[in-house]
Amino acid sequence: MRLAIGLGNPGSSYTFTRHNLGFRVIETLSHRLAITLRAIQGPCLCGDGQLDDLSVGLACPTTYMNESGRAVDFLRTHLSLALSDLLVVCDDVNLPLGKIRLRRGGSDGGHRGLASVISQLASEDFPRLRMGIGAPPETGDLIDYVLEEFEPTEQTLVDTMIEQAADAAVFFFRKGIETAMNRFNA
Repeated sequence: MRLAIGLGNPGSSYTFTRHNLGFRVIETLSHRLAITLRAIQGPCLCGDGQLDDLSVGLACPTTYMNESGRAVDFLRTHLSLALSDLLVVCDDVNLPLGKIRLRRGGSDGGHRGLASVISQLASEDFPRLRMGIGAPPETGDLIDYVLEEFEPTEQTLVDTMIEQAADAAVFFFRKGIETAMNRFNA
């Protein structure tokens, strides 16, 4: 099984914020793959299904962004997955708005959700899909910025990025991180 985990914050007040792109990609994948997300005993919503002959899973932590690692570690342990079978999906202020980037591992890049995952897994060696939200204005606060909704003028680009990220996740499910990186990191 391969599992995509979208990072974000639970609750309707966060749905369309910059920090919730991971959740939005998982929601898009859940519709595409006809996988229903449901509460389980652990700290997340998750569901599983088939993609061709592959077993795949989708998950959204219910721990809030800065504690995402607890849910990711629970899922990895509960499902007996290798780190290479995980795809953590999140926003990134270090990428321009609309750009996606797949990585096989690496640092948290200042992202507290990724920092939590790295800490809980005791490893930086897990695939991730980062989606660019751009940097906050020079005078802006980072926390306020990531918890804001996108501007109406940004929405078309954001919607396209979410679809592209979902395409990349499906490609990861089918082909793995290396092939997905070659295809989507143009």
